[in-house]
Amino acid sequence: MIVSLHHASFTVENLERSVAFYRETLGLRLEGVWERNPEYAEGVTGIRGAWLKVAYFSLPNASFELVEYLGAKGVKIDTSTNNVGSAHVCLVVEQFDAFIGKLSERGVVFAGAVCTIPAGSNKGKKIVYIEDPDGNTLELVSSTVLD
Repeated sequence: MIVSLHHASFTVENLERSVAFYRETLGLRLEGVWERNPEYAEGVTGIRGAWLKVAYFSLPNASFELVEYLGAKGVKIDTSTNNVGSAHVCLVVEQFDAFIGKLSERGVVFAGAVCTIPAGSNKGKKIVYIEDPDGNTLELVSSTVLD
């Protein structure tokens, strides 16, 4: 029986660049960065030659992980949200308008426009999709209904 979500994860090309974006631009709290030796990494992933460096960020209700393959690097894929197999992570944002303004000033790539959710349990909250330095999609949703 599944009881909770432990973490979500993205594979990135350059861990240092991505850690800087998630920590400095988005304000996530970095828990730490660790290397996973090839024997362990191969065993877990099933990928021959896998050697990983991972960064963990702490959130109030889960963790968020970034992974760079130091060995057995893969290829860049098209992670557009309409592609089968694509994924995104949704983060809840307080002071949404101010936060979005800060992201815009810092040159963050917005995949679409800020919209208001029209129906469902999040009706009335603002939402926007942004991209990290590798083109991974992040959904940002306001913590409260905003005018």
